[in-house]
Amino acid sequence: GCQARRLRRSVALFAAKEGKNKANDLSTFYTSTVLLPETDFQPRGNAKVREPQIQALWKSKRLYERLLEREAPLGKFCIHDGPPYANGSLHMGHALNKILKDAINKFKSAQGYSVRYIPGWDCHGLPIELKVLQSLKSKERRDLTPLKLRARAAEFAREAVAAQRESFERYGVWGEFDDPYLTLLPKYEAAQLGIFEEMVRGGHIYRGRKPVYWSPSTRTALAEAELEYPEEHTSRSIYVAFKATGALPEALRQSLGEAQGGLEVGIWTTTPWTIPANRAVAINPNLEYAVVQAEWPEGGGSRRLIVARDLVETLQDVLGASMTVEVAFEGKVLDGLTYEHPISGASTPVVIGGDYITTESGTGLVHTAPGHGMDDFIVGQKYGLEVAAPVDDKGDFTSEVGLDSLVGANVLKDANQKIIDLLQERGLLLREQAYKHKYPYDWRSKKPVIFRATPQWFASIDGLRTQVLDAVSKVEFIPAKQSNRMRPMLENRSDWCISRQRSWGVPIPAFYKKDTNEELLTPEIVRHVREIVAEKGTNAWFELPVEDLLPEEYKADAALYEKGTDTMDVWFDSGSSWAAVREELGSPVDLYLEGSDQHRGWFQSSLITSVAVQGCAPYKTVMTHGFTVDENGRKMSKSVGNVMDPKDIIEGGPNQKKQPAYGADTLRLWACSCDFSMDMTIGQGILKSTADSVVRIRNRARFMLGNLHDFDPATDSIAFEKLPLLDQHTIAQAEEAFAAATKEYETYTFSKAMASVNDLLGQLSAVYLDLAKDRLYILAKDDLQRRSCQTVLYWLVQNFAKVISPVLCHMAEDIWSALPGDASARPESVFLAGWWSRFPGCEAGAVGEVSEAVRAYRFALRLRDTANLALEEARKAGAMKGPMEARMTVILADGADGELRRSLELLQSTAHFDDVDSLRWIFGVSAAEIGPAEGEVLSTATDDALGATVSVTRAPGRKCERCWVICPSVGSFAGHPQLCGRCCAVLESLGIPEQPAELLPA
Repeated sequence: GCQARRLRRSVALFAAKEGKNKANDLSTFYTSTVLLPETDFQPRGNAKVREPQIQALWKSKRLYERLLEREAPLGKFCIHDGPPYANGSLHMGHALNKILKDAINKFKSAQGYSVRYIPGWDCHGLPIELKVLQSLKSKERRDLTPLKLRARAAEFAREAVAAQRESFERYGVWGEFDDPYLTLLPKYEAAQLGIFEEMVRGGHIYRGRKPVYWSPSTRTALAEAELEYPEEHTSRSIYVAFKATGALPEALRQSLGEAQGGLEVGIWTTTPWTIPANRAVAINPNLEYAVVQAEWPEGGGSRRLIVARDLVETLQDVLGASMTVEVAFEGKVLDGLTYEHPISGASTPVVIGGDYITTESGTGLVHTAPGHGMDDFIVGQKYGLEVAAPVDDKGDFTSEVGLDSLVGANVLKDANQKIIDLLQERGLLLREQAYKHKYPYDWRSKKPVIFRATPQWFASIDGLRTQVLDAVSKVEFIPAKQSNRMRPMLENRSDWCISRQRSWGVPIPAFYKKDTNEELLTPEIVRHVREIVAEKGTNAWFELPVEDLLPEEYKADAALYEKGTDTMDVWFDSGSSWAAVREELGSPVDLYLEGSDQHRGWFQSSLITSVAVQGCAPYKTVMTHGFTVDENGRKMSKSVGNVMDPKDIIEGGPNQKKQPAYGADTLRLWACSCDFSMDMTIGQGILKSTADSVVRIRNRARFMLGNLHDFDPATDSIAFEKLPLLDQHTIAQAEEAFAAATKEYETYTFSKAMASVNDLLGQLSAVYLDLAKDRLYILAKDDLQRRSCQTVLYWLVQNFAKVISPVLCHMAEDIWSALPGDASARPESVFLAGWWSRFPGCEAGAVGEVSEAVRAYRFALRLRDTANLALEEARKAGAMKGPMEARMTVILADGADGELRRSLELLQSTAHFDDVDSLRWIFGVSAAEIGPAEGEVLSTATDDALGATVSVTRAPGRKCERCWVICPSVGSFAGHPQLCGRCCAVLESLGIPEQPAELLPA
């Protein structure tokens, strides 16, 4: 065979050398007879080159499509992809999210599910519109019509989708990237309008004037999910006195007695600009209030203020006045009191508010502007107060503010100062101070927002709340603790403002009477527009006349109406995605998986639309992951300079020394090794460590593959019952690890699944693969013991490739392509091979179940650690250099563990010197025995629990020049006096019964 040919070449080469080198040549010749590993499987993989090759292979073989076309014994499994925004390059959060989804999909597919994954993109909305506007020159902006803007926005979004798609595929993510769902496609827009139609029919959509989050910087209403709350916002807070007027309520008069004049209501606000819109002061009926005599030092005057009793002490410090409580009373006593409006002078009421009024800050009396706050609005509705909001879309006061000097002032710039000056002039300002607190900002422009009442379209939550809460109670949350996060949000959620004052979006198909501005919106109108959109897209709304957009029964009155210009909130866009893919994926799907911020975003919007239309949640399970942070736990930010680009991790950054190309598998292993229930750290140090893990895993696989170079599984495999105990033990050990990894995959705890795999590899490397080297390298090619080890390695490396395939998909395919034997006899991809399978012949028993003999062997393996301690002590003392110089003797105490004694006796009775299961192989030394030690004891180690001591003495005999085992038989064979009997037998089987004459000394 090939080994014999290689040996003949070696003999000829060595014979040509000078005689003085022939002693060394003989040793080298013997080394050449050893069967060392051979493989093309690379230790580092050159991921930057190899991974794209593997991905091209997957595409050429149509793996994703073929997996869908095959029979799926376990049925369907679907993750519905939450659409990333089609704007800019991807960040680590995108990579983490898509990799986790892909790992789940690949695992489920391997198990036997039919897995369909349709990626999607969110393509409408303000950020894209702003990008387009920023790219235009001033003249182009002036000439920009809504249709021109929409055309540019669509082009921008499609370009972003193409770039992001390329990146996702480079991560190794599989899906229908050639036919994704895009919120700008007519099919999608029509599905969205279908949801809107059903919500209109169900009475869940209405138009009203309510305070909404309004962004003056981008001139549109915002949803809660579009806000950020930076910690360090500083407001100009003021304490103000409103003068009580008119007759006092009877209950208050009785409390005050004769001293009823000169009362003032003390209020506190962090938004002085809302004072013109004040329409009441609200109190909590359950709090205690007081009239206090406030005296300011050094001629600062005095006032009679009404404030919360519990805040008197705090207010003394804040206002710098001494306060004497004249009388205290329940809050309800103040109901019916009136005061003079500080701007208009109108008589304005004190009203009963709610539990939102506390004594944690302020005065306990709350300035109420129904047009600028939701609590204020609710109280205003109860009392029929005017919803005043004298502010335009830029944040400037309008003429409705009631004072010419205020018109045009911007509420986030100069309006506060003007109001403060005005209150100061009128003697109403008690104190101004800076106040740091969380305040809502537009997440896109990073500028503050305001509450502003405007005519908007709303989805009513009150009418759906009971159904929504019932639906969410049936959803499984991962991690489980997140189940308590979404419910309170839904319990307290106000109606959803779904209209936006922008051009790039799905239009709200409402019409307005030209003379009265009365709205016209019916299910029939929405259906008619939906049918047009399905054919022509939403540009048709901007292109067609009113007559064409109205259904037949309304056409006669078309001249009386004009089209609305509002578009839908992008959360309504993405929240409709379940309907857009319902035909392909079904509903509800198995899993929604996104970042934890989506509890108030996509998870909610999808839930509300789904409950409104189909009466249930669109998902069975909601799984969330944390955010990516740097190695110091800081949020990634361009300003901090700690942002990591997934592309640089895979392909390498500008500085290849500091940012080497790690490949997608390193990124995937990082993503799947994190505890996703919390924020996940990443940095160059973590990446280096992860890349080292990838290399270690590859090298373990490389060792197994390298030792299978001459193995044909079709002809060389050994049946389970003929395998040595060590091999049977290793199979059971691996099956337990593979089963544990499977269990962790099933609960999506990838970090634990990969830990099970890594632990197995560590155990194999420390024992089995280490002990296997002797029989793999030294024995004859077809020796039963060698073939038995190769049988185990072949089974191991196959299943190892399958179990890592959801995470290390490229490496798994690389391993599969390097397997020995006839490639046509096995599936052409690891992803067509299914999940891990048990060793042939073991299927009847439970995973991990072993015979009595294997249990005995496992018990004896416990002594290996004790033996290693004794060997290490001998090495440290300089008594020997390596384990092959040692003979180990196991000495059992009278009270030794009975199972250990039986195990050793069993092994002693079934094993002989060259047997794989003998004690010398368990310990990895030249000789081992049970009984008293013979010769000088070099070191000992004791396991008190087992009642066993292991002694180290020198192994008898000489070192074999081929296997390096010290053996008494070396020198006993004339043909090969430097070899042991085992090696002589191997060479004889190779046709070399004696040393080649060419290598004998002259």
